[in-house]
Amino acid sequence: MNSREKQLQAFGRLLDIMDELRLKCPWDKKQTFQSLRHLTIEETYELGDAILNNDLEEIKKELGDVLLHIVFYAKIGSESDAFDIADVANSISEKLIHRHPHIYGDVQVKNEEEVKQNWEKLKLKEGKESVLEGVPKSLPAMVKANRIQDKVAGVGFDWEKPEQVWEKVQEELAELNAEIEKGNISNIESEFGDVLFSMINYARFIKVNPENALERTNKKFINRFQYLETAAKKVNKSLHDMSLDEMDVFWNASKKFYK
Repeated sequence: MNSREKQLQAFGRLLDIMDELRLKCPWDKKQTFQSLRHLTIEETYELGDAILNNDLEEIKKELGDVLLHIVFYAKIGSESDAFDIADVANSISEKLIHRHPHIYGDVQVKNEEEVKQNWEKLKLKEGKESVLEGVPKSLPAMVKANRIQDKVAGVGFDWEKPEQVWEKVQEELAELNAEIEKGNISNIESEFGDVLFSMINYARFIKVNPENALERTNKKFINRFQYLETAAKKVNKSLHDMSLDEMDVFWNASKKFYK
């Protein structure tokens, strides 16, 4: 690993390159906070893919792309004297010190859960009116549900045992089935949302990240279906012309292949 001195040199090099690009490159000169936003979101998802794949080399590259965006935003901020990269770094440093009184103060904690509870209490003391203020409105629904549940749990609004949450899942499923029988689409959608919300809550209790779990299943399905497509082509068959029973033969073969 590089020494702290080399790490700082590398970061300084990146800042110098950013200064030069902003001055000389036609594309970089035109960028704004708004124009970079969607690109930043894309880079964050690419980092997420690399993490799910546990590809360390790719994680390194994608972290570089995300870091570039942070430096880029700070450079744009500095041009209007709003803030620069030092302000960004100092701001997060001060927040970390303030939010970790068990490290930088005299607060005692027993475990991770108490750390999370103290974190939410401190945010409320900082002037936030709701523990849910920190949940971005534009988050994907599943990620948002997970963050909402995590945050309210941080102030003690939570179930005590996983069994209680699983009972809630069963209750919501029964309510969904009742609405399906009635056929009211709006009510069905509402109850279906309740089922998903309760399942996401249950995932938290059994230490599963629902977003990661679903993405693993997505990848698994894609691999198996593409195996099915390839196998069908090898015997000169089109999926459109195959029966489900015929496709099941290749599907089951794909499950054995990817084991």
